[in-house]
Amino acid sequence: MTRTALPPSVAFEAAENEGSNPSHGPTIGDLIATRLSRRDLVKGLAAVSVAAEALWPKALAAAPASGEEKGTASRFNFVELPIAPGSKTHHVAEGYDADILIRWGDAVLPDAPEFAPGKPDAAAQEKQFGYNNDFLGFIPLEGRSDHGLLVVNHEYTNGELMVPGLAPRSDKDSQFSGVTREIVDTEMMAHGGSVIEIRREGGKWSVVPGSRYARRITAETEMAVSGPAAGHARMKTTADPTGTRIKGMLNNCAGGVTPWGTWLTCEENFNGYFWGKAAAEPVTKEARALRRYGAPGEWYAWGRYHDRFDTLKEPNEANRFGWVVEIDPLDPTSVPVKRTALGRFKHEGAGNIVNGDGRFVVYQGDDERFDYVYRFVTDGKVDLANRAANKDLLDKGVLSVARFKADGTGEWLPLIHGAPNKDGQIWLSAQNGFEDQGDVLIHTRLAADMLGATRMDRPEDIEVDPKTGKIYLMLTNNAKRKADQTDAANPRAENLFGHIIEITPANGDHAAPAFTWEILLKCGSPAVAEVGATFNPATTENGWFGMPDNCAIDSEGRLWVATDGNSTKRTGRADGIWAIETDGERRATSRCFFQVPTGAEMCGPCFTPDLETFFVAVQHPGETEDDAPPSTFDTPSTRWPDFKDGIPPRPSVVAITRKGGGKIAG
Repeated sequence: MTRTALPPSVAFEAAENEGSNPSHGPTIGDLIATRLSRRDLVKGLAAVSVAAEALWPKALAAAPASGEEKGTASRFNFVELPIAPGSKTHHVAEGYDADILIRWGDAVLPDAPEFAPGKPDAAAQEKQFGYNNDFLGFIPLEGRSDHGLLVVNHEYTNGELMVPGLAPRSDKDSQFSGVTREIVDTEMMAHGGSVIEIRREGGKWSVVPGSRYARRITAETEMAVSGPAAGHARMKTTADPTGTRIKGMLNNCAGGVTPWGTWLTCEENFNGYFWGKAAAEPVTKEARALRRYGAPGEWYAWGRYHDRFDTLKEPNEANRFGWVVEIDPLDPTSVPVKRTALGRFKHEGAGNIVNGDGRFVVYQGDDERFDYVYRFVTDGKVDLANRAANKDLLDKGVLSVARFKADGTGEWLPLIHGAPNKDGQIWLSAQNGFEDQGDVLIHTRLAADMLGATRMDRPEDIEVDPKTGKIYLMLTNNAKRKADQTDAANPRAENLFGHIIEITPANGDHAAPAFTWEILLKCGSPAVAEVGATFNPATTENGWFGMPDNCAIDSEGRLWVATDGNSTKRTGRADGIWAIETDGERRATSRCFFQVPTGAEMCGPCFTPDLETFFVAVQHPGETEDDAPPSTFDTPSTRWPDFKDGIPPRPSVVAITRKGGGKIAG
């Protein structure tokens, strides 16, 4: 029996929506329902919801494009971009230029050959810009905003857009027919990340050729393992009996940049790269752990040519992925390090801040339906005067998981082996299957299940406002939430459009055990009362969106949100960047700034320190929309001639600048 082929982005989203969490703790939907009944009704938001069908269309039509409302000026000074559904190119707000900086296949290393579209070549790809760029981070050189290093994640590959005639998700019953060793090896080289040196001259950005900083990290790059899981029995393989050296990083989604100038790149859907589903799999601890992480997913043919991706041959290899990797872009000879103290799960990002007491705090989301939000606090303090002193800062600290309470408070539950909770109970113990701290971190999801953390609606990016210290959490969606999990105060069954939650640490202390939380907004069309969206009525018909994913908070404390999953069928718009007010009367007002081509995904927003350039990543352009009929995925070879010059568009990084200069939206 054959199965319909699916593009990788659809396969990934299906897996993220599938959910592997068997625990029965309260969902965020349950808590939102109670929270709204207690507080939002008092504030009058319920009245807005009841009247939405009548009021929102009028508000949308009347709201001025300039963003002025009730005499309160917007923090974002730009003319809102009109929605252009079905577009084959990107669009940016009036008064701005959006220039492609680098694309898949462009040279990164000085000796990279010229890009040859449609012809897989692993040796060439190892020196060229990788595929599906996601997280972007800018690291200034000599403190400059017009000269620096751009670090870029390459999350995954679309085989059907890289090789003519290759099905998007080849029929596994025919053992990935058409996928050759050269294709697999090229895909492996297209993963990982890139470091490029860039400079702005005459108002335009370009890549500095022959840069001594230029680097490609791939699925084969040697990496070190540090922290409590280094050398653990579950990290050892045939090729690495020490459990301290790993080849490559996989599915690197979002990330972060540290104050000492290193790059934190986060492994997400690593499970899809592994083979090894046995006909009669024994119910062992290891098998249960693999299933909790969705492995083996068998989305790629890598296990056909590389034994390390076959869990029946190398059962521990999957444990070596799903980590935060720290890379020093200023030293191209440095060995990337998988920092196991930060836990193993499907990391979306690594939003961070230096706490008031000098300790470094990293916030992380586990991007799957009904999974968790995490916080890591270092034991040591950041030394900004001595970069080398921070080298191993991330190896020692406390990883915690969030529990959200119905009264608007929350607590961080430490994931420490053998430590009693506030009631004196010890859950993370050998009796419950955790032999040591390495076990807790390798099986972070299982440990969080044990502590009763709050199951969330696909936690994605999470970032900290440098001005207020507030934390913004993107919850993309939860299509599987059942109607009996909602009530009149929370009509979000089959939550297709997601939420944004604002978290405030107790007393401004990011290491405190407690926090408070509020819903900033619920996404979706305000014009459809059943959706239950809560954008500010000042939001125009172009300003609302669904599926928040990545986000950036600029140095002025303004929130910018990138989306993943908007389409002509779901929302009548493409993915893009929206600017969101977080304070005052305009709180929860959103305005569209940038749109990607239909079928593409918006990723990687980041700014230069002077706010004069906004870098964004356009991922999988040319892919069929995720709500298209499945039959359109079966014959990708017929699609190549439909593209300009017979070549699909290439994932790219775009530099956005203001015409004539000046701050973005300033």
